[in-house]
Amino acid sequence: MNKCQAKKAGLERRKRRVRGKVNGTAERPRLCVHRTNANIYAQVIDDVDGKTICAASTLSPEFRATGKVGSNKEAAEFVGELVGKKALEKGVTEVTFDRGGRIYHGRVKALADGARNAGLKF
Repeated sequence: MNKCQAKKAGLERRKRRVRGKVNGTAERPRLCVHRTNANIYAQVIDDVDGKTICAASTLSPEFRATGKVGSNKEAAEFVGELVGKKALEKGVTEVTFDRGGRIYHGRVKALADGARNAGLKF
C-alpha cells in the first residue's frame, strides 16, 4: 500500500467511526462536510428518510457569483452561511455536525462557524 492509499484508507476509517456515532433525523438532521483540496461541500441530510434537505458548495451558483476562490477559510465560512440560510428556509434549526473524518480545524471549523452565524444550532 503506497502513501496515498494509506492516507485515503485512514480517512475512510475515521469517516466510518464518526458516522457510527452521528445520525440525522427529521427533527435534527446531519450537517455533512466534504472537503477536497480545491472545494468544500456541505449537505443537510435526513438519514431516516435518506433525503438531502439542502446543500451548498463552492461550486454552487451563489458562491460563483461572489468571485471568491474555493479553497480557503473565507470560502468555507461563506458556504457555511449559505447552507445555514437554506436550512433555515426549509425549517431546520438544529443539526448534528458530521466532520467527515476530518479534524475540526481550518476550513471545516470555518464552515461550522459560518453555519452557526447563519442561525443553525449544534
